[in-house]
Amino acid sequence: MGTAKSEEFSVRDNHIAEFAKALSSPARIAILRVLMEKETCMCGDIVEEMPLSQSTVSQHLKELKKAGIIKGEIEGPKTCYCIDAENWETMRKTFKKFFKAFDPKQPQSC
Repeated sequence: MGTAKSEEFSVRDNHIAEFAKALSSPARIAILRVLMEKETCMCGDIVEEMPLSQSTVSQHLKELKKAGIIKGEIEGPKTCYCIDAENWETMRKTFKKFFKAFDPKQPQSC
């Protein structure tokens, strides 16, 4: 979605889209699972868990960080990544509200 068009939608809709885009890759989901299991992780450790190159993992980490789902701290020559707990909770609540807005048990016209 172009930047100009995204301004025409609500802040909430843009947040949902940003989170969904960050979660749209199976590699990113796998990275998040690694971070959940290990609580914190160096980039090299994540690469060892993935069937991807270091540069590809770094790009996925960049996208997750851009969306605010993870955070990273530089420790010497490496960066230590972890789930951003506050933003994770925001994302969880945002998706919960979004999915709760539709009741599949209600009759539909189509």
